[in-house]
Amino acid sequence: MNRTILLVGTAMGMLAIVLGAFAAHGLEKLVDAQAIDTFETGVKYQMYHALFLLFLGIWDGLPSKPKKIVFTLILLGVVLFSFSIYLLALNSLTSFDFKIIGFLTPIGGVLMILGWAVMAYKILKTKKNG
Repeated sequence: MNRTILLVGTAMGMLAIVLGAFAAHGLEKLVDAQAIDTFETGVKYQMYHALFLLFLGIWDGLPSKPKKIVFTLILLGVVLFSFSIYLLALNSLTSFDFKIIGFLTPIGGVLMILGWAVMAYKILKTKKNG
Protein backbone atom coordinates (compact mmCIF):
# COMPACT_ATOMS: atom_id res chain seq x y z
CA MET A 1 0.00 0.00 0.00
CA ASN A 2 2.81 2.42 0.85
CA ARG A 3 4.35 1.97 -2.59
CA THR A 4 1.02 2.79 -4.24
CA ILE A 5 0.59 5.88 -2.07
CA LEU A 6 4.13 7.03 -2.89
CA LEU A 7 3.66 6.46 -6.62
CA VAL A 8 0.35 8.32 -6.68
CA GLY A 9 1.83 11.17 -4.63
CA THR A 10 4.79 11.39 -6.99
CA ALA A 11 2.61 11.33 -10.11
CA MET A 12 0.26 13.90 -8.60
CA GLY A 13 3.21 16.16 -7.78
CA MET A 14 4.71 15.85 -11.27
CA LEU A 15 1.35 16.62 -12.85
CA ALA A 16 0.94 19.64 -10.58
CA ILE A 17 4.28 20.99 -11.80
CA VAL A 18 3.31 20.45 -15.44
CA LEU A 19 -0.10 22.08 -14.95
CA GLY A 20 1.44 24.94 -12.98
CA ALA A 21 3.91 25.61 -15.79
CA PHE A 22 1.05 25.45 -18.29
CA ALA A 23 -0.89 27.97 -16.21
CA ALA A 24 2.11 30.29 -15.94
CA HIS A 25 3.26 30.13 -19.54
CA GLY A 26 0.50 28.80 -21.76
CA LEU A 27 -2.80 30.04 -20.48
CA GLU A 28 -2.14 33.81 -20.56
CA LYS A 29 -3.05 33.99 -24.26
CA LEU A 30 -6.08 31.76 -23.92
CA VAL A 31 -8.02 32.88 -20.82
CA ASP A 32 -8.28 35.90 -18.54
CA ALA A 33 -6.27 36.50 -15.35
CA GLN A 34 -9.12 35.36 -13.10
CA ALA A 35 -9.28 31.99 -14.89
CA ILE A 36 -5.52 31.60 -14.48
CA ASP A 37 -5.81 32.35 -10.74
CA THR A 38 -8.60 29.79 -10.48
CA PHE A 39 -6.52 27.20 -12.34
CA GLU A 40 -3.54 27.88 -10.05
CA THR A 41 -5.75 27.27 -7.00
CA GLY A 42 -6.36 23.76 -8.28
CA VAL A 43 -2.62 23.31 -8.84
CA LYS A 44 -1.78 24.46 -5.31
CA TYR A 45 -4.21 22.08 -3.66
CA GLN A 46 -3.04 19.24 -5.87
CA MET A 47 0.58 19.87 -4.89
CA TYR A 48 -0.23 20.25 -1.18
CA HIS A 49 -1.94 16.89 -1.24
CA ALA A 50 0.79 15.26 -3.34
CA LEU A 51 3.19 16.17 -0.55
CA PHE A 52 0.67 14.92 2.01
CA LEU A 53 0.53 11.56 0.21
CA LEU A 54 4.32 11.32 0.15
CA PHE A 55 4.33 11.84 3.92
CA LEU A 56 1.51 9.32 4.36
CA GLY A 57 3.39 6.76 2.28
CA ILE A 58 6.56 6.93 4.37
CA TRP A 59 4.94 7.34 7.78
CA ASP A 60 4.52 4.13 9.77
CA GLY A 61 2.43 5.70 12.53
CA LEU A 62 -0.91 4.82 10.94
CA PRO A 63 -2.21 1.25 10.59
CA SER A 64 -2.91 -0.08 7.10
CA LYS A 65 -6.72 0.16 7.10
CA PRO A 66 -7.02 3.82 8.19
CA LYS A 67 -4.06 4.68 5.93
CA LYS A 68 -5.99 3.26 2.97
CA ILE A 69 -9.08 5.26 3.98
CA VAL A 70 -7.07 8.49 4.23
CA PHE A 71 -5.39 7.78 0.88
CA THR A 72 -8.73 7.14 -0.84
CA LEU A 73 -10.35 10.26 0.61
CA ILE A 74 -7.41 12.47 -0.39
CA LEU A 75 -7.12 11.01 -3.88
CA LEU A 76 -10.84 11.30 -4.63
CA GLY A 77 -10.91 14.75 -3.08
CA VAL A 78 -8.07 16.03 -5.26
CA VAL A 79 -9.57 14.53 -8.41
CA LEU A 80 -12.96 16.10 -7.75
CA PHE A 81 -11.66 19.41 -6.38
CA SER A 82 -8.64 20.23 -8.53
CA PHE A 83 -9.77 18.69 -11.79
CA SER A 84 -13.20 20.32 -11.63
CA ILE A 85 -11.42 23.64 -11.02
CA TYR A 86 -9.18 23.04 -14.05
CA LEU A 87 -12.20 22.40 -16.25
CA LEU A 88 -14.12 25.38 -14.85
CA ALA A 89 -11.14 27.68 -15.43
CA LEU A 90 -10.89 26.50 -19.04
CA ASN A 91 -14.65 26.69 -19.60
CA SER A 92 -14.39 29.54 -22.10
CA LEU A 93 -12.24 27.41 -24.42
CA THR A 94 -14.87 24.78 -25.14
CA SER A 95 -18.43 24.59 -26.37
CA PHE A 96 -19.30 22.33 -23.40
CA ASP A 97 -20.43 24.24 -20.32
CA PHE A 98 -18.38 22.81 -17.44
CA LYS A 99 -20.36 24.90 -14.94
CA ILE A 100 -22.71 21.93 -14.64
CA ILE A 101 -19.94 20.04 -12.83
CA GLY A 102 -19.28 22.91 -10.42
CA PHE A 103 -20.96 20.97 -7.61
CA LEU A 104 -18.01 18.53 -7.64
CA THR A 105 -15.57 21.15 -6.35
CA PRO A 106 -17.00 21.44 -2.82
CA ILE A 107 -17.54 17.67 -2.65
CA GLY A 108 -13.84 17.22 -3.40
CA GLY A 109 -12.98 19.80 -0.75
CA VAL A 110 -15.06 17.95 1.83
CA LEU A 111 -13.35 14.66 0.95
CA MET A 112 -9.92 16.23 1.42
CA ILE A 113 -11.01 17.66 4.78
CA LEU A 114 -12.32 14.23 5.78
CA GLY A 115 -8.96 12.67 4.86
CA TRP A 116 -7.19 15.08 7.20
CA ALA A 117 -9.86 14.54 9.87
CA VAL A 118 -9.57 10.74 9.77
CA MET A 119 -5.81 11.04 10.10
CA ALA A 120 -6.12 13.46 13.02
CA TYR A 121 -8.65 11.20 14.73
CA LYS A 122 -6.39 8.17 14.38
CA ILE A 123 -3.42 10.13 15.72
CA LEU A 124 -5.46 11.24 18.73
CA LYS A 125 -6.68 7.69 19.38
CA THR A 126 -3.17 6.20 19.24
CA LYS A 127 -1.68 5.51 22.63
CA LYS A 128 1.48 7.46 23.36
CA ASN A 129 4.75 5.61 23.63
CA GLY A 130 6.31 6.30 27.01
